[in-house]
Amino acid sequence: MEIKIGIINVSDRASLGIYEDIPGQFIVATITEYLKSEWEKVYAVIPDEKALIEQTLIKMADVENCCLIITCGGTGPSLRDVTPEATEAVCTKMMPGFGELMRSTSLQFVPTAILSRQTAGIRNQTVIINLPGKPKAIRQCLDAVFPAIPYCIDLIGGPFLECNENIISVFRPKEDNTKK
Repeated sequence: MEIKIGIINVSDRASLGIYEDIPGQFIVATITEYLKSEWEKVYAVIPDEKALIEQTLIKMADVENCCLIITCGGTGPSLRDVTPEATEAVCTKMMPGFGELMRSTSLQFVPTAILSRQTAGIRNQTVIINLPGKPKAIRQCLDAVFPAIPYCIDLIGGPFLECNENIISVFRPKEDNTKK
């Protein structure tokens, strides 16, 4: 089964070329480090527009068949930050534990982590994770939640993600390690 992972940088300024797309590229580098499996990226840099975020998530999940979509940006309290709302609108199940763990992890570094509204959900056979927009916070949050992502993908019928255990230790119950 082919492994496709969607990465969406939600940023008004990056989408206009005012800022370099550092967060999205950082996610690509991090996932490349984590995975031993070959994977194809499906990539977008889009403005903070709820309808466009929803359309992009739906296209990546339903048309591109991404097993995982990682967004960065748009998770704060400002009026333009609407990534969690767009994610909730397209998901059939929400996975609040991801956001709870990301905020808890981030609180170890900055007191303003409580302002972040990261979340995660499932749309059919796709896991969608919302990350903050700063590379340092992206890595902290991904390091915290990624150990559960491959097994979550297994549970919803997605492809088997083989990870580089020297970089990230993922959890799968012993009886599920036979899925390879």
